[in-house]
Amino acid sequence: MKYYLIAGETSGDLHGANLINALKRYDPAFECRIVGGNQMRNAASMEPLIHTSEMAFMGFIEVIKNLSAIRKNLRKVKADIELYKPDTLILIDFPGFNMKIASFAKKKGIKVCYYISPKIWAWNQGRVHKIKKVVDHMLCILPFEVDFYKQYDYQVDYVGNPLLDAIAAHKPNTDFRKANALNERPIIALLPGSRKMEIEQLLPEMVDLYYLFPAHQFVVAGAPNFNEEFYKTFIGDLPIHVVFDQTYDLLQHAQAAVVTSGTATLETGILKVPQVVVYKANKISVFIARLVIKVEFISLVNLINGFLSVRELIQKECNTRSIGDELNELLNNDEHRASVMENYELLAEKLGTPGASEKAAKLIAGYSGVLED
Repeated sequence: MKYYLIAGETSGDLHGANLINALKRYDPAFECRIVGGNQMRNAASMEPLIHTSEMAFMGFIEVIKNLSAIRKNLRKVKADIELYKPDTLILIDFPGFNMKIASFAKKKGIKVCYYISPKIWAWNQGRVHKIKKVVDHMLCILPFEVDFYKQYDYQVDYVGNPLLDAIAAHKPNTDFRKANALNERPIIALLPGSRKMEIEQLLPEMVDLYYLFPAHQFVVAGAPNFNEEFYKTFIGDLPIHVVFDQTYDLLQHAQAAVVTSGTATLETGILKVPQVVVYKANKISVFIARLVIKVEFISLVNLINGFLSVRELIQKECNTRSIGDELNELLNNDEHRASVMENYELLAEKLGTPGASEKAAKLIAGYSGVLED
């Protein structure tokens, strides 16, 4: 079968790569074209039509500023789909872009599978009606999404969370410290995100933590679409290391972490590293978001557990002093640290066991007619 996979962000690229590897096992005639990042490129053994680094724009204002680039990418992908004529289109998160592609593909008679549901439960829930029209099969990775869609008489498949697969498959580097010239002082991990705009907003606040915790060393998880020079513009001459493609090793060696809201908060929770979640963006974008978003939390850990399991610092609260105060509690207050770890145990119960990529691939292969019922 011919598949066309689209992921627009780094986290989606990871899940897309795992899905490609699983699909190859279920479909001996597997062929594909991709829009994604380095990991999907490696899994598919081909260059993506568009790389994720050219697609991810954060916030309402930022999207408006980059409308011409987004339109250009849409035209390019539509033309490539029409040329390739895939049997099945697989969309991975990234709803603003992917829902437009879903509509296009549906008109062309292409089967549409959506892996990792748009977060319509958070805002603009009316989008569920469009999803019902243009998405043939929705595969969800958050347990509460099944009940959400059930309200609208739309049956979806819950496959578990693919981050469990990625973490289970990770082989720890026992020489992580030595390989990255790190000493034996305890590590505080800094995860400023993968988008240029969020890094510019958040990394300066994170870097200044260096002065508050002289007994620790700070290590930044670098995004694959940037180089060390980019990070050094924020770090300057401070002895803060940047590591690339080693986020899980970094977290497994960290005593605590400062994490930008997004998928990384869940990865940090699964790895049971005490964290403080941060978020800061364009003021107008945040103002609009607060008007339309219907959820109480920004961290996936808190959303899945249903209560404040880890501290969230947003906009004005997202400053070096407040982040430092919470870090100090996580590092030095045994009761507070134990509470966070207990919350992670509940998270693990809710998420279940690995196998999401395998289950999703089997379902998609079945829906594509590769496997018999």
